[in-house]
This record gives sequence, C-alpha cells and structure tokens, in this order.
Amino acid sequence: MKSEFTFIDLFAGIGGMRLGFEAAGGKCVFTSEWDAYSQRTYRANFPDDEHEIAGDITKIDAAEILDHDVLVGGFPCQPFSIAGVSKKNALGRPHGFECKTQGTLFFDVARIIAQKRPRAFLLENVKNLLSHDRGKTFSVIRDVLENDLGYSIYARVMDGRHFVPQHRERILIVGFREPTRFDWNAVPLPNPLCAPRLGAILEADYDPKYVLSDKLWNYLQTYAEKHRAKGNGFGCSVFGPDDVARTLSARYYKDGSEILIGRENGNPRRLTPRECARLMGYPDSFLIPVSDTRAYKQFGNSVVMPLIRHVALLMKPWILDQTVYAEPPREPRQALLF
Repeated sequence: MKSEFTFIDLFAGIGGMRLGFEAAGGKCVFTSEWDAYSQRTYRANFPDDEHEIAGDITKIDAAEILDHDVLVGGFPCQPFSIAGVSKKNALGRPHGFECKTQGTLFFDVARIIAQKRPRAFLLENVKNLLSHDRGKTFSVIRDVLENDLGYSIYARVMDGRHFVPQHRERILIVGFREPTRFDWNAVPLPNPLCAPRLGAILEADYDPKYVLSDKLWNYLQTYAEKHRAKGNGFGCSVFGPDDVARTLSARYYKDGSEILIGRENGNPRRLTPRECARLMGYPDSFLIPVSDTRAYKQFGNSVVMPLIRHVALLMKPWILDQTVYAEPPREPRQALLF
C-alpha cells in the first residue's frame, strides 16, 4: 500500500507508535532507540526497513535525519512519573529536567523539530507530566513548543481503557507547524463500557511457570495486608475475566503483583508475555524474540497501540492538507537554544 505521509520514530521502543501511524497511512523513514533488546524486537517486526536503527538520540545530528512530515516519540517518562519521582526522592536523586540522563531528552526532540520543521508531531508521556514540579515542567515544555518552535499545541490526557482492558492514562501532545482546526472530538472514542475485558486477552493454555509459588503468593498477601493496615494503597491485585486491569508497568517482571489473574483452584498467575502484548493492543502476529523478563519490560514501557492509531487518524487530515488555517501561522522565536 502506498504511503500518504512520512514520519520518524524517536524513543521507538518496540514500535507501538510506529504501528499506529502506519495504520493511518504513514511510512517510517528514521528510527531511534538506544536499548539493544528493544532494537532486537523492533528489527524482528520491521525486517524490511531501508534504514538502520539509530542509537543514542543525544549523539544524532539532526541535519542527517531525512525530511519527514511527522515526528512521533514517547520521550522517557521515568523522571516525571509518580513512581519514578518517589523512587528518585527516596534515593536522593534528581528528577524531571534535573535528571541529566533522561529528563533532558525532551530538548533533543525540540532540537530535531527546530532543524527539520515537520508539519506535525505527537509526543507521549505519563499523566504526571502535567503536575510535575507544580506544573512548571509542562509549562517549560509548552513554552518551548509554542514560543520557541512556533507550533500550535493540543494536549490531552487519554485512557487506553477505551481500546484495551487496562486503565492506562497518558498525556498526548499534538503539535502542528501551521494553525489548524484540529479537534480531539472529531472522531468519538469508543465507549469504555463496551471495550474488551480481560477475558478477551487471556490465553486458554499457559505454561504452569506463570503460576505464583506458595512462597511468593504468601509474601505478596502479607505485604499487601501490612500496607492496608497503614492505610496505604500498595499491594497485589487479582483480576478475573470480566475485569479491567491496572496499568501494566515495566517492573511487572519482578513479581507481577499489579496484575495477577485469579484461578479457580490454586494460586493466581502472572500474565504471559503474549497476554501483555494483547493488553497493549498488539496483534498476535507481533513477534516476541526476547526473554520473558525483557518482554515484560518492553510491553510495560510501550504505548497502547490502538490509542495511538486513533490519534494518528485524527491528525491525518491536517498532516495531508494544511491549506485551511484557523489563524495566521505562529512565528517561532529567533534565538533558539538548541
């Protein structure tokens, strides 16, 4: 099928955002992902790429990236997530933009946008980005995108629950080089009450290794009870086929405690890697060439693919035709600090 627009895939992970934009008619012309295991999964599922996967984005010369219509990227969220901030505070480490390893990677995105001037972009991050540092972090991001780069910004927190049986709220930041009449509600989201439940993604046959041992199950119950007594919300969660799961995280490989599947007889079990893929909206044709531990991390860090597809389709009319504007184009600042 002939592509209708081009895009680049930054912080690509295993390709969830790419799948969404390809479904909307896009062609990926550049990929950046630093993690070697994620690269392995990405290559297995996109073997026909004419381009190699670029590594560390901080070492990429923006001038060498092919021109493209859309930039997509889920820049690392750990410096802004509730769990990430709590962990870094406990360890006395910086978070947000003060986190030198990940928190400043947004500015590499801005650097590439400034150089290549794509028609549009889609950035994804955790919901907590809005409130991090009492809103100052998101204020900086908006100021850079709107005033430094001159793009019209549309941000919205959306829940993957509309498409998959998982509560997963993420902020999606859509930007256009020229002002448009982009409307988040142009195509209604599916009714979450009609969305799939966990039973739709569970495998009928699974390896017994995913069933929790007596030792681990007893530990998790004791741990949960201890925190309930203190009025905390920590602990394990057991779900049935008619339920909607909590958010799948990258730490799922440790004990699976946030999403355990109840069994009629015996201890609950973890989700299998294939079930995790389904929970994120990936088709069963998606290959998983890595260990269970790596797969759990990869899907826990991924996007809900059908949600990205929905947003890509919302953006598409304005990607293809930006001749009708709602207002005069916004002029970027002359002095860019990238």
